[in-house]
Amino acid sequence: MTISIDRHALPDGPDAETFAERAHQHLVKEIDRLEESADLIDSTFGTALLTLHARCVVDPRAAAIETWEATVNAMQVSEALFAVTGISEGTVECRIDHKLRTLPAVGPLSTADAGTWLTAFWLAVICRDQNRMTRLCEIPLERLRSPEGQYDAYVYHWVDVLQTYWLRRPGLVDKLITTIETSGPEVARVAPRDLLQGILYPPINLFYHFVRKDEGGFGPALAYALKLHKTYWTLDEDRQSNIRGSIALGPLAIACLAYDGAIPIDVESEYLPKHLLTRGWLGEFPT
Repeated sequence: MTISIDRHALPDGPDAETFAERAHQHLVKEIDRLEESADLIDSTFGTALLTLHARCVVDPRAAAIETWEATVNAMQVSEALFAVTGISEGTVECRIDHKLRTLPAVGPLSTADAGTWLTAFWLAVICRDQNRMTRLCEIPLERLRSPEGQYDAYVYHWVDVLQTYWLRRPGLVDKLITTIETSGPEVARVAPRDLLQGILYPPINLFYHFVRKDEGGFGPALAYALKLHKTYWTLDEDRQSNIRGSIALGPLAIACLAYDGAIPIDVESEYLPKHLLTRGWLGEFPT
């Protein structure tokens, strides 16, 4: 039986369409400027994510190619961020917005950290870009550490789990157990409890069911993750109107792994845009 999780109400209609188009136009201008200077590429990545969320507000099934383009652009900018911050001189070539671009080196940025890495990895998974997934997973974990203690320890264990899984390194089970043990609210102290329980932990739980090939447990865990996502984004009026709640990025990425692994996905929700989950646009244009 298919479980349906309704998305909470978000600002919709002509104003939402206009906002999404303006966000896209602004993003294109920012992307074009990257070839002159990539110093603000983290800001461009923020604009790319905003554009993706805005597109998913007006196109919750990702049935329009503009939504697929927004998803790919966000993925491309996210990987470019790590590419230009991984070197201090020279240039790197990155395909962004249908064009191969030569971007100047930036050197280390504090925003090229574990949290940004997780978002970049989710986007690469959703776009099924295995080459980008590999390049991201080859980034040393030490490079992703925030010197300000911005993240709980489990975040780095979680990144290590995903890199270990994708690169088929040994120790996956032990690393996953450590991640689960250190991500509990009684251990994790940096992230607010509602953020931890509603947004940050559910992908870890889903991944646990995925790697165990737990077909019977994956669907209920996915439904619960979406309910937690909805609860988090409806806690107050400011969150409810925030378009960042339009999709559940982490659960969507793990659901994509499960879908590609032939685990039945018996959950439907606008938090999981159908054509992103079922890779309906894959191969439409070079990524």
